[in-house]
Amino acid sequence: MMLAVAAPLLAGCDEPNTATAAAQAPEPDVSVVTVKQQARAMVRELPGRIAPTRVSDVRPRVSGIIVNRMFHQGSEVKAGDPLYQIDPRPFEVELQSNEAALSRAKAVLEQASLQARRIATLTHQRATSEAENERAIANLKQAEADVQGREADVARAKLNLDYATIRAPIDGIVGAALVSEGALVVQNDATSLATIQQLDPIYADFQQSASEMNQLRRAFENGDLERIEADALKVRLVLDDGTIYSQPGKLLFSDAKVDAYTGQVTLRGEFPNPHKVLLPGMYVRVQIEQGIDSDAIAVPQQAIQRNGGGGSEVYVVKADNHVAVQSVRTGSLQGGQWFVTDGLKAGDKVVVEGFQKFAAGDKVRPHLWQQVDASAGAATDAQQAAHVER
Repeated sequence: MMLAVAAPLLAGCDEPNTATAAAQAPEPDVSVVTVKQQARAMVRELPGRIAPTRVSDVRPRVSGIIVNRMFHQGSEVKAGDPLYQIDPRPFEVELQSNEAALSRAKAVLEQASLQARRIATLTHQRATSEAENERAIANLKQAEADVQGREADVARAKLNLDYATIRAPIDGIVGAALVSEGALVVQNDATSLATIQQLDPIYADFQQSASEMNQLRRAFENGDLERIEADALKVRLVLDDGTIYSQPGKLLFSDAKVDAYTGQVTLRGEFPNPHKVLLPGMYVRVQIEQGIDSDAIAVPQQAIQRNGGGGSEVYVVKADNHVAVQSVRTGSLQGGQWFVTDGLKAGDKVVVEGFQKFAAGDKVRPHLWQQVDASAGAATDAQQAAHVER
């Protein structure tokens, strides 16, 4: 009974000690960034596809039998390189026949020329009629025309003989051979023998909604954004694995019409592709600088929190080191930074790390946030792993 009576008294003695310990608990440490306004480029990331600069389907210009394929599939070719050889013998025979006909026409022309000179002399001496002279002149002109026609036949035969060797029309990478030796090809046939694509430089076609372009135009007119100089306008590619393509490109044009079904405008960028890393049809994301915000406010990505209603908010450390919740409006996410269009001003201290240590209204000890370089951390981990293996 005495122990039962003394238990409440002993518990009462512990309460002041607990309250004192709570009062003496240190304030939690949090990492903060101080918001400041600075000029930032507005980068828009858009989906796109890689397209070749030029595409050419190789087709025969004369009919015949393929006797030789003279390229390796998937290799690089230059304009004029031979690709296929059509049996040239029929064209050689045709050329010889036309050359013989040309020689005969030249002989007839020489005879007509001599005859015309003789008739002209006799006519001058009044030894023959004027009608005979006119007939000789007409025969001479007819012989000259016949020679010209035969020369054209010879030129056509030489051209057909040259066409028997099918050559690359452009520089590029030749694809699969679609016909083999022994196949009959027909002049002006719609079926191609191979396809050549020029891949350096290469295009990236991407699309942006017309509404976004109108918003940009209004921002430029209102002075909210500054235009980027045309010679400094560059675009970059993000590959499907998330890596940035090493070579920047340039924006070539923006289409002058809006797609009636999607409401988007097509844009095209040109990129160097010396190592053939970019291939036609490849999916990429295109980063394009569309303007400069001279007084932009940006905070690290992890500083933005989502409330129950789906809105964005941040924790701000006030002058007395108490934390308050601040609703914000965010723009685009670029390089791990959220652009904040409303809700923050220069000088605000925004919490970046340590959210689990406090609740809104608590007093904290703010420290300057130090961004960790992910690549440096990965290198350190690799060194530590190598040391453990040794």
